[in-house]
Amino acid sequence: MRNFSNFIRPDIISMTPYTPIVPFEVLSEELGFPAEEIVKLDANENPYGPSPKALEAIANGKYFHIYPDPESSILREKLADYTGVPADYLLTGMGADELIDLVLRVVLSPDDKVIDSPPSFGMYPFSTHVNSGQYLTVQRNDDFSINVEGIEALVAQEPNVKIVFACSPNNPNGGVISQDDLKRLLDLPVLVVLDEAYIEFAAVDGVESCIKWVEDYDNLCVLRTFSKLAALAGLRVGYGAFPKWLVPNMMKIKQPYNVNHAADLAARASLDDKDYLDEKVQTLVAERKKMSALLEKFHCLKPLPSYSNFVLCEVQGRDAGIFKQRLQDEFGVLVRYYNKPGLSNFIRISAGRPQDTEKLVAAIQHIQDNRLGVNR
Repeated sequence: MRNFSNFIRPDIISMTPYTPIVPFEVLSEELGFPAEEIVKLDANENPYGPSPKALEAIANGKYFHIYPDPESSILREKLADYTGVPADYLLTGMGADELIDLVLRVVLSPDDKVIDSPPSFGMYPFSTHVNSGQYLTVQRNDDFSINVEGIEALVAQEPNVKIVFACSPNNPNGGVISQDDLKRLLDLPVLVVLDEAYIEFAAVDGVESCIKWVEDYDNLCVLRTFSKLAALAGLRVGYGAFPKWLVPNMMKIKQPYNVNHAADLAARASLDDKDYLDEKVQTLVAERKKMSALLEKFHCLKPLPSYSNFVLCEVQGRDAGIFKQRLQDEFGVLVRYYNKPGLSNFIRISAGRPQDTEKLVAAIQHIQDNRLGVNR
């Protein structure tokens, strides 16, 4: 048999794959815990599930045998009402992840450059490499705020910088970018992609979205998702606001039927049930605050301030990897572990339901009281 592996792009062979969360059913079988006993706080999901109106819309759907609207016209009009941004600035996607890829695919020529501010969302480097871009970084400050001066200096130094990513609230620490810092980025000769996947949670504490700024700035893109707000992570539907010059070109290259009919119906119905969405967001923010206050009482954990539905904690005096593994193996409590530059020995914990917080805290108390295997 002939070997055609040399057909693969060399940069794809050398790139690091994105590491997704292990599927829930697989973990249940591996850990030996029934699915209903697992406390899943590792992926910032909304544990309350979709709006009843969304579930009803899917159950009553009639046209699953027909290809969906390639432009998601009805959904975009509803999003215009929801965001206050005209529909011709809006584009839907198979999650915000697809929109990240589309922006890069439209804008980047081979070896054009992208600037990111790690630690941040792992899809930015992944999609940059997939689209043959050069991935440059300006590490965040010690308090995880964005280093605007460093980005300005790098843009001035490096030719062919096309895109700067900014995530607000930032995943994984939950901090937000100030409007002044965002304006400084928008003064640069680059396209700024502002990821507001968690903005509804920040809004509870008075943080304003910048999605309407797209009407005033021709170099701003703002990304959103239904995964967190509306608990539609499994259906993969997101949206964004983009400059008018960019939207037709993204439309041109996207997959024709990228948002499936079930996802479209669920997203539209979710927007018709704003009271439900708002109530669950308020509930999760309240639970995050309660959880953070409880975590502060443990000497082995240092929770950081957050404007999202999760809390990043520095693990002190112990190995965070072993700590995470014990939570998982002994108690069926799943959290996200980080050990990389700028994020060494950390865990991120999503806000769940009150019973989830109760089980989390009891598990941490047990581990703190029993140091065997956790000391560095």
